[in-house]
Amino acid sequence: MKKENIVKDKSLSFAIRIVNLYKYLVAEKRETVMSKQLLRCGTSIGANIREAEQAQSRADFLSKQNIALKEANETEYWLELLMRTGFITQNEYESINNDCVELNKLLISIIKSTKQPNENQ
Repeated sequence: MKKENIVKDKSLSFAIRIVNLYKYLVAEKRETVMSKQLLRCGTSIGANIREAEQAQSRADFLSKQNIALKEANETEYWLELLMRTGFITQNEYESINNDCVELNKLLISIIKSTKQPNENQ
């Protein structure tokens, strides 16, 4: 039986929301610059989490998780900018940003626990 990976599942669901938001912004709002940035960083979170699964070392794993965290922080920036410039509503922003904040918290927890010394070594 395969073990559940919450951060992996949530990052994929989040990436799907980002892709759908990108499609909406391009089709309905005719916004292409900020939405492209959002698409890149918002989908990169999950891609880096997936890469970390096959890390060659603990340092490699940490590096990929840190990159995912940086991408999540950048995603928060673009979401806030899109809201403050009127491309998405406050409610739309809060809904998707809450998911991003949750990913941030999960990644921070993973990074902190990975940095702790391993008692089995």
